[in-house]
Amino acid sequence: MTRNRPSRRVLLKLSGESLGGSRGEGFDSDTLRKVAGEISEIVAGGVQIGIVVGGGNFFRGLSSGLPGCDRISADHIGMLATVMNALALGHALTDQGRQIQVFSAFAVAGIAEPFSVDAANRCLDRGDIAVFGGGTGNPLFTTDTAASLRAVECRCDLLIKATRVDGVFDSDPETNPSARRFAALTFNEVIEKRLAVMDTSAFSVCRDADLPICVIDIAREAALANAIAGMDEGTLIS
Repeated sequence: MTRNRPSRRVLLKLSGESLGGSRGEGFDSDTLRKVAGEISEIVAGGVQIGIVVGGGNFFRGLSSGLPGCDRISADHIGMLATVMNALALGHALTDQGRQIQVFSAFAVAGIAEPFSVDAANRCLDRGDIAVFGGGTGNPLFTTDTAASLRAVECRCDLLIKATRVDGVFDSDPETNPSARRFAALTFNEVIEKRLAVMDTSAFSVCRDADLPICVIDIAREAALANAIAGMDEGTLIS
């Protein structure tokens, strides 16, 4: 069942844990290869894709328990972790025969290109894949916020948040087997039901830009392709 028109340009938000395989830590080569292969096939079909990656497979902020580390320092370390993930995913995509460009929100001379809206849009216009690391370039903001900003800046028509569960539920499906999945929600319903889809800043950017969000399980077979094609996959928020 089609519930949304197919997307031409999308922003995919990948958590760092999704690159770490079943353990959710470090790099898992099979997972990287699988994710890169799925993205490559979709790009071959003419879809333009930008990707924002998190860093949780290496560092989880203050919860990592690093001695003497305050929130600002923890966020700086996490931002560096996202650049590592962007580079690794970029190499995996190159191995699939794709042209890619890795951008960083802060200067990493000789390793990644500095982010600019014009450069990112030129990359996508060429049909290349833009991989964004470094979050927003500022502490105190999540990579969800970075994803919503990049999606708007790059004129994407859909933001896909890839998670470990198949959409948005009325309670935590990992602890409640009876949790009910929502097939579709409005922005107002998410607020009214107090559903934790994204942090407030990220969600507000999407709502104000009228940018649809689709929440999917990245490990589910064909979930990414189905979401981009407008099929009934995960939860669509619009």
